[in-house]
Amino acid sequence: MTMPDMQQSPDSRNIPIDKVGVKGIRYPIVVQDKTRQWQHTVARVNMYVDLPEHFKGTHMSRFIEILNRYHGAVSVDNLEEILAEMKRRLESSCAHLELDFPYFIEKAAPVSGARGLMEYQCRMVGSLGEQFDFVLEAAVPVTSLCPCSREISEAGAHNQRSTVRVRIRYRKHVWLEDLIALVESCASAPVYSLLKREDEKAVTEQAYANPMFVEDIVREVTRRLRQEEKITWFAVECENFESIHNHSAYALVEDVRPAPG
Repeated sequence: MTMPDMQQSPDSRNIPIDKVGVKGIRYPIVVQDKTRQWQHTVARVNMYVDLPEHFKGTHMSRFIEILNRYHGAVSVDNLEEILAEMKRRLESSCAHLELDFPYFIEKAAPVSGARGLMEYQCRMVGSLGEQFDFVLEAAVPVTSLCPCSREISEAGAHNQRSTVRVRIRYRKHVWLEDLIALVESCASAPVYSLLKREDEKAVTEQAYANPMFVEDIVREVTRRLRQEEKITWFAVECENFESIHNHSAYALVEDVRPAPG
């Protein structure tokens, strides 16, 4: 018995769909690790294609079939290959793949040298239409200390946890470790997973000696990214989760000047 293919049946509304597919798949992937070569992690995967106006729907099961062909070996090295297969199998002109994943870096405390794993939420986004496009993203927790608070207070200053989110396109591979280290150097102080008392003292004093508004952080990250010749486009945003205000402070800079070269 031949079963009807409802997805391929015609649709008379004449409305193409930009993205249709599956979201929220938990799937193992492999990420290039500067120290250990490879790091295995678990991503939340979104997969989409465009849908012409004359088709009623897309074949959702094919997305999962394509993903399962790679058996946990999904990486930046084969994203374009996966996207090409999505286009072919789903008869589309454009395909998109989004991978959100935790990435772990071993980090030493500044005085004691105590080592612990820091988790960073990262993201890879690939698209393939006529050309392949790839964006790498990292969300980096940092400490910021308010310059105004320090200036007007007789003792102390308020500080807070902040998140700097950086998205880049590049012409040559950029290590997540290097991108994250660049961002951390642009804040009042880094955040650590493990601190002894002597480390806590050092980090507190570092932040106090290096006060930064949210505007200062995005400008400093922007200044540093402009110096990276491998990066062809970037966007940087920072959110300070204020400790004495009932709101967050926010700033964004997007590719105000192309990278040299």
